Amino acid sequence: MPRLDIGKWIDSGITWLRENLDWLFDFIAKVVDGMYEGVHDVLSAPEPLLFAGILAVIAWWLRGLVASVVAFAGFALIDSIQQWDEAMETLSLVLVAGFITIVMAVPLGIWAARSRTVSTMLRPVLDFMQTMPAFVYLIPGIFFFGVGVVPGAIATIVFAMPPSVRMTELGIRQVDEELVEAAEAFGTSPRRTLVRVQLPLALPTIMAGVNQAIMLALSMVVISGMVGGGGLGSSVFEAISSVDVALGFEGGLAVVILAMYLDRMTGALGERVSPLGRRAIAKRNAAATSGLKVLQWRPATSLATVGVVVLALVAGGMNVFGEDEKGPEVTADVGKGRSLNIGYINWDEGVASTYLWKEVLEQRGFKPKVQSYEVGALYTGMAAGDIDVQTNSWLPITHESYWKNYRDKLDDLGSWYGPTSLEVAVPSYVKGVKTLEDLKGKGGTFKGKIIGIEPGAGEMKLMKDKVLPGYGLDKEYKLVSGSTAGMLSQLERSYAKQEPVAVTLWSPHWAYSKYDLTKLKDTKGAFGSGDRLHMLARKGFAQKEPQVAEWMKGFKLDEKQLTTLEQAIQDAGKGNQQQGVRAWLEKNPGMIDKIAPVAGAEAKGKQAGAAPRIGYFPWDEDIATTYLWKNVLERRGYKPSIKQYDVGSMFTGMAAGQIDVEFDGWLPVAQKQYWDKYKHNLVDIGAWYDRTSLELAVPSYVKDVKSLADLKGKGDRFKGKIVGIEPGTGQMKLLKDKVLPAYGLDEEYEVTSAGSPAMLAELERAYKKREPIVAVLWTPHWAYSKYELTKLADPKKAFGENNEIRSLGHKSFPKKYPEFYGWLKEWHMTEKELAGLEASIQDAGKGKIEEGVQKWMDAHPGIVDKMAPVK
Repeated sequence: MPRLDIGKWIDSGITWLRENLDWLFDFIAKVVDGMYEGVHDVLSAPEPLLFAGILAVIAWWLRGLVASVVAFAGFALIDSIQQWDEAMETLSLVLVAGFITIVMAVPLGIWAARSRTVSTMLRPVLDFMQTMPAFVYLIPGIFFFGVGVVPGAIATIVFAMPPSVRMTELGIRQVDEELVEAAEAFGTSPRRTLVRVQLPLALPTIMAGVNQAIMLALSMVVISGMVGGGGLGSSVFEAISSVDVALGFEGGLAVVILAMYLDRMTGALGERVSPLGRRAIAKRNAAATSGLKVLQWRPATSLATVGVVVLALVAGGMNVFGEDEKGPEVTADVGKGRSLNIGYINWDEGVASTYLWKEVLEQRGFKPKVQSYEVGALYTGMAAGDIDVQTNSWLPITHESYWKNYRDKLDDLGSWYGPTSLEVAVPSYVKGVKTLEDLKGKGGTFKGKIIGIEPGAGEMKLMKDKVLPGYGLDKEYKLVSGSTAGMLSQLERSYAKQEPVAVTLWSPHWAYSKYDLTKLKDTKGAFGSGDRLHMLARKGFAQKEPQVAEWMKGFKLDEKQLTTLEQAIQDAGKGNQQQGVRAWLEKNPGMIDKIAPVAGAEAKGKQAGAAPRIGYFPWDEDIATTYLWKNVLERRGYKPSIKQYDVGSMFTGMAAGQIDVEFDGWLPVAQKQYWDKYKHNLVDIGAWYDRTSLELAVPSYVKDVKSLADLKGKGDRFKGKIVGIEPGTGQMKLLKDKVLPAYGLDEEYEVTSAGSPAMLAELERAYKKREPIVAVLWTPHWAYSKYELTKLADPKKAFGENNEIRSLGHKSFPKKYPEFYGWLKEWHMTEKELAGLEASIQDAGKGKIEEGVQKWMDAHPGIVDKMAPVK
């Protein structure tokens, strides 16, 4: 038989419809979406337990007290397992789809009942609609209406309509013909006969059809979660794709509760509105014993209405007067509440990057909505303009086919991670399999299977089209499609039993750290050279949101950042992706500002506007840290003033309250004399740097001088001078009072005291001329990285213990500036950080201290949040 290209004909027909009736599909989409939004706004507005109470009152009215209590308990359970929002989305979609289905199906059923020709024509159409696999309806739904709620609703209507049409026709045909003839004999018009005779008698059957339509709608709504329908369908789809038993059970349980409620209520409603049903209810009530009468008593319609209205008013009042749920802090309102739709594939890196961007955009004033999709649906939705952006496009290889199909409708915002690699992996206990070629002839070992991932994934297409044929494995092995989580689950089971298994994997992936696996070498390069993870946006997105597009173009994560972000989300647990992202951001301060920089976006301190007075010495570490804190404080809204002093003036002024704080207190040794004198008027805020030392140093070309004792008798070589620093420093006093006398050098050497800059200038001149020089120095100091110097050992410990560098302030400082005081107590710098800051200032040149500090801060994103966290 020649092949009939029915699929191509259908495809061509659908393409023609879309090209010529696009206006109609847009109109339908707007109507359905508007109905859904309206219903969802109503259902999601009340507090969960109040709305559960409303549903319980309805159950009481329709089925009695027991049903009411069970209904309330069921919906309270949905709320307790954190599936309430999803359940309301699903209920909204079911009600909208069910309403449209009934409005269309009942008239069709009546028409079929009154016309044999219509019935004959409808029957094969209904057979087709009812027996076609439900998933198939999603394909034209996506094509005509994009992704989201609308295609799910349309597919649901098509799938749920047949039983309602059939049952309506059946109910009317089952009405006794003699009754119809009697009505006609009395001159009743056909319309009145239908309304007054046929429909009331057929109502139980029609309501059974309505019940079946709603049940089918509910089942289809869950399936529509694959294309972004949201609700419990998304929970179930996510659970399936990640083999999450807990989430799957919770989502499934919520579906069951919702289904049971809708089934029982629609069934009871049929009794309530049908004359025959009302008589049956009256008989049951009359036959009930006195004890059961209380349980079977149902409030009158008026009373039930009053109860629902009261609860609705209470719910509305709480919604108006209650506090809004506090969302994430908006650190810079760039978005002004504009919404963005972000789609993602339920892969670890896709989830991590998507929820990171969700947090970033929320802090920048946007209202992003994130939704997981199957790969094909994601690209189709972006091309149609329903999805603004996605973060997890593997290009140029894995998603090559999708990119080729849709590249004219998408914009590539650039790669943010890479390179990656695709591979087949086996456990390391499988011996003799190191390359893809080694799989040949070993199909029996692996049961002829390679465990794959989602069928729509680019890696799967690459495996089928290139890798397996390229190595002659296509006839020996079957590539099993499923999901990433299913593949990982099979890997875990096989690994636990030490069974051979071959799986499709990629790098980076956490599985390589959890299991000892062998990446099979691709000697023929069938997988290609590797991918990078790209940001893709729908066409026109960059013009609509240029700032967001610019941020995304500059977005980068390294392997450590990505894997730790993924781990933080894993640690937070399913459904808590945002909490995981926030936990990661707390450990990576400044990432928000790095990813989405906005001038003036830094959070202001509680004492913004305060003007602390900061003093500093002309020493490198003090200059560096003082200007660093000046920058940090200004970003937090403070107005600090800084001024240079010599050591003695600093302590005197600080003790008198003329200076609030300084950052270069060398204690307990170097500045002991000043601390002892003024400590009653000062406060020790704490050490921010340890392991300092005071010393004398000589250039390394000065031989036979390794310790302070070696200086004795060599005064002529050094012209009898030790080049010192500021005369008021504790180190200079210590040198004169203890160090030189201890080594018998006080009469042989004179200590100059022109200041630190003069000492460094003298050291530079002598070093260039390779002349002997002894200089007063300390550690840490950048001079040790610029020159080759020898620290003279102090065997007699005359310089005393090593110092810590501490922040000191006037005794009023903690109460006057409590926030700043708290920051300083927690502040620490490493030797590498301090040396880098000093070097940056040196490189900037004279008079450009602030430029040097800013350059260093740019190289250390998050330093403001680290030094001065604002909660």
